[in-house]
Amino acid sequence: MPIENIPEIYFQKKNEPQDIFIYDFKMTNDVVKSKVNLSMNMFSFLQVGKKQVHFANTSIAVNNQQSLLLKKGNWLWTELLDTDAIYFCKLFFFSEKKLIDFLGKYTNNVKSRKEDVPYFVIENDDYLAAFINSLSSNTFTNHSFSGAILDLKFEEIMLYLLNKYGSAFEHYLHSLISKEVSEFKSIVEGNVHSNLKLEEIAFLCHMSLSTFKRHFIKAYQEPPGKWLQDKRLQKAKNLLLAGDLKASDIYLEIGYNNLSNFSIAFKNKFGMSPTEVSN
Repeated sequence: MPIENIPEIYFQKKNEPQDIFIYDFKMTNDVVKSKVNLSMNMFSFLQVGKKQVHFANTSIAVNNQQSLLLKKGNWLWTELLDTDAIYFCKLFFFSEKKLIDFLGKYTNNVKSRKEDVPYFVIENDDYLAAFINSLSSNTFTNHSFSGAILDLKFEEIMLYLLNKYGSAFEHYLHSLISKEVSEFKSIVEGNVHSNLKLEEIAFLCHMSLSTFKRHFIKAYQEPPGKWLQDKRLQKAKNLLLAGDLKASDIYLEIGYNNLSNFSIAFKNKFGMSPTEVSN
């Protein structure tokens, strides 16, 4: 069987990588005659049918009362368990960058433990059913605020499952971070959306500020102050585009001591004031 990469095979255009990507998947054959390789972590939210998912060293059967969180880097193939039925699910892909940002914002700095199981089983409930129904690849196509909405949907499902499954889910999320990501990058990217100062992030990395700056420029090819400011201002823009918050609600969270400095930095980056964006 040939091996195909997902989600790349679902992109309408080549070279359109995204941090979050949704695909409506439908299968009518009883066996998929191909293997797929996951290049991103993925939720598989099953809505119709029953399936058997085969991995390199294990397999699992799920029905429409269950969903799966699948670990990137695995290859798998799927077969239908009801030959007369169809299989329909929503695939929700998310990048490691989004995962690291989320873990830094909402979880403790727990040590990742090795997880040999390439999946986490989710039992569907009324809340998850409503969440799944809200997902559609068409909904987020050519939408002015698609990026901001997808960010909110990602945080929504992650927070709900953290509350539902507690430490078991938290530890599994930490295990999804690639070994290739250095501890330095993990700490930096886990605190992108905190309001920690450079000195405090350097302390978490067990470095002096000068050593931290040298390591940062080597890793990211730009000074840490500018890099962090750009990331935090982009988050501010996404929050304002969502329409529920004003600049006065978020400037402290973004790491600014006063609204005036935040507004000036925001306008310098985006060419418009926070008020213009939120209106």
